[in-house]
Amino acid sequence: MEDAIWVGTKEGSHVVIYAAYTRALVEELRVRHDTWPVVTAAMGRVATLAAMMTMGLKNPEHQVTLQVQGDGPIGKVYMVATGEGTVRGYVNEPHVELPLNSLGKLAVGAAVGQEGYVSVMRDLGLKEPYQGSVPLISGEIGEDFTYYFAVSEQVPTAVAVGVLVERDFSVRTAGGLMIHILPGATDEEIAAVEAGVAELPNVTTLLDAGESPQQIAARVMGDGVHWTEQRAVHFACTCNRARLERVLLLLGRQELEAMIEEQGKAELVCHFCGERYDFSEDELRGLRDVATH
Repeated sequence: MEDAIWVGTKEGSHVVIYAAYTRALVEELRVRHDTWPVVTAAMGRVATLAAMMTMGLKNPEHQVTLQVQGDGPIGKVYMVATGEGTVRGYVNEPHVELPLNSLGKLAVGAAVGQEGYVSVMRDLGLKEPYQGSVPLISGEIGEDFTYYFAVSEQVPTAVAVGVLVERDFSVRTAGGLMIHILPGATDEEIAAVEAGVAELPNVTTLLDAGESPQQIAARVMGDGVHWTEQRAVHFACTCNRARLERVLLLLGRQELEAMIEEQGKAELVCHFCGERYDFSEDELRGLRDVATH
């Protein structure tokens, strides 16, 4: 199955359903950042949410940024997704190993921590981007973003995301659901969604058994969901050599001169993709000579 996000509605209901399959995306992030299993799970859950949230971006240049900062050992998880369906991101500490939790699952909550915050920034090309933030409540990501949507955006939302990791650390499957409950929903509709999500088996268990994201959504919403939109999602980074040259120029002549004298070269690594860019002494001298300060 190719990575994609699907958007659906059900006639007569007041909900919008987002369903995601993101195995290749999460595996690409894992390989690029060399993450260990519990970090892969945390990072992959945030990446899957970011991918689903691209469906609210109508122009390719619009983007949404998700940041999860907890007091756990992995530090910050940072994801940027665009209206083109691209996702890129990183985590502060990729190499964290923790015992399994009481359910025998990867201890994502312990890795992320329970003290900290979740923030979302939407850049829609306006003068100021929209930004909202709420405290972490569990570090499990799904619960934290459920709380974020209810408190910061005042949109009751059910979130279920997951990543299944193989023994060799590769990603076996990944995906999730996000169900927005819209104004006008009755108490019965809300209760039905809540009950459906509460009774839903682990998303990755269902994906691994061969169910599609749409079939998983039907477990919650029943038959009759009309899928109105589909978007392919994939990893892509915006870094290039010209961008990194501008970063070096921002250092100024004095810093560049010190770099030339002390190291004779520079090596810059992109946080998002791990790509390395080498600059020779001659290149640094050329940048120093055109630096404006």
